[in-house]
Amino acid sequence: MVVNCIEIDDALELYYLSPSYIIEFCLGFPGNLLVVLGYVFCLPQWQSINIYLFSLAVSDLLFLCTLPRLSYLYANKQSETNPYACIINRYLLHVNLYSSILFMVWVSVDRFLLIKHPMRDHFLLKPRAALVVTGLSELAVNILVAPMVVLMVQDLQRGNWSRCKDFASLDGDIDILSYSLGLTLIGYILPLLGLCLASYQIAHLLHAQEQALQRRTTSYTRPLRVTKAAAAMFLVLYTPYHVMRNVRIASDYPGAGLQQCAQMYIEGLYIITRPIAFFHSVINPVFYFLMGDRFRELLLAKVRGLVRKTGLLRNPV
Repeated sequence: MVVNCIEIDDALELYYLSPSYIIEFCLGFPGNLLVVLGYVFCLPQWQSINIYLFSLAVSDLLFLCTLPRLSYLYANKQSETNPYACIINRYLLHVNLYSSILFMVWVSVDRFLLIKHPMRDHFLLKPRAALVVTGLSELAVNILVAPMVVLMVQDLQRGNWSRCKDFASLDGDIDILSYSLGLTLIGYILPLLGLCLASYQIAHLLHAQEQALQRRTTSYTRPLRVTKAAAAMFLVLYTPYHVMRNVRIASDYPGAGLQQCAQMYIEGLYIITRPIAFFHSVINPVFYFLMGDRFRELLLAKVRGLVRKTGLLRNPV
């Protein structure tokens, strides 16, 4: 039981972060691995949406692979001593954090264009265009995350390469609060607005089609529901993290005038929001199965074929 406010962060790391990260790994890794393998072995012809979803699944998979080590360190009350592992972990975390919502925006735009151009005659619905958009998106996210890597290197140098800190605790030549606020605006708020706009455009287009055809266009209502669900997911999971990250950074400024216990309570709330934000990697496979063109049917057909083949090998006629 915690009786001293100074012990709050240690208790949360031991009893909250460690089990949360290993649970997220156990739930998210199989789903994302199944999606990656399914796309590679079950999808004969890739559409633009498959490229976006596959890139997102690979990003989730790489990030999830960092969680067992973090869980082990927190469970044993140890800090990361390998500077390379420290930088790679934080880099993958933040690249995944901001590429996830950005790729979901492109998925929603893709669904909107497909409803508007069912013959796939729009150039953004071509696989080659999707590859270009994917590459530019990854480049943009890496540019956003690059200052954080610089901050981490500077902070590690100050700590003799032996202290691996969370993003909100870094100290370097860059004003971390301004950078965090800019990252929140560009990496989270603007893509979230893009998701909301895509939902509105899809709803508006479906309504127009319904009025023109005098019947309900039920064939494309699923993309609208999924796009709304994606926007709601990121709003619920990402907002507490970004709010508390910025509050946590601001609480360290001398002008804040906070007492030590108040700072520790803020740190504790910030710690609580971190696994919540990362939970998107567990939920994302649901969207892959709902949004991918024929992916679910092809994957189930492949699994049934493997089951039948295994049964024949065990019980030959």
